[in-house]
Amino acid sequence: MDTLTALDGTRWSGSAELWLDPLGNDAQLSACTITIDGSTVNYTWSYEGNPQTGRIVLGADDAQFSDTWHQPEPMACRHLPDTPGQFQVKGAYGPDGDWGWRIGLFQRPTSDELVLQMTNITSWGEEARAVRMVCILVG
Repeated sequence: MDTLTALDGTRWSGSAELWLDPLGNDAQLSACTITIDGSTVNYTWSYEGNPQTGRIVLGADDAQFSDTWHQPEPMACRHLPDTPGQFQVKGAYGPDGDWGWRIGLFQRPTSDELVLQMTNITSWGEEARAVRMVCILVG
């Protein structure tokens, strides 16, 4: 995918925030990494000391998202055109496929920070923050 060309081969390290409380006020923190390999974004993080990994593989019009904790089976996603960032994709899950994830990758223009953000979307359309990884370039 063209949007990742300038980031190909880069490695990033930083802090991950995971929101699990119903009000979305308390984040669980962990160290994280993001690597860009062609059209694939790989990341690591941890939950309660247990290492986790995830991957977003971008295609021309679609993407596949998987995460050892959130989404162990790859989820088909579609690109959200004309949205900010390197990319934003959206996928559906749940018994009826009426819940969703919106995932975006953003490079902050005023710094060498890369942000991977995931939003959970309820069946009635409400969006809530789920994950944010803020990393700096390490190589």
